[in-house]
Amino acid sequence: MLGWAVFCLILALVAAVLGFGGLAGTFVGIAKILFFVFLVLFVVSLLVNALRGRRPPI
Repeated sequence: MLGWAVFCLILALVAAVLGFGGLAGTFVGIAKILFFVFLVLFVVSLLVNALRGRRPPI
């Protein structure tokens, strides 16, 4: 997911250089959303793994 965010950011930069301001803004918005979704999933993954390691054996 982080790769997709970086890809959208690169597309936004290319679109901005070529003069497509609206398209660049759209790609930046998509990159922001993907980045924040990545962060949330990363934190949830860390918490789940930390809690899983603290459970007593059955």
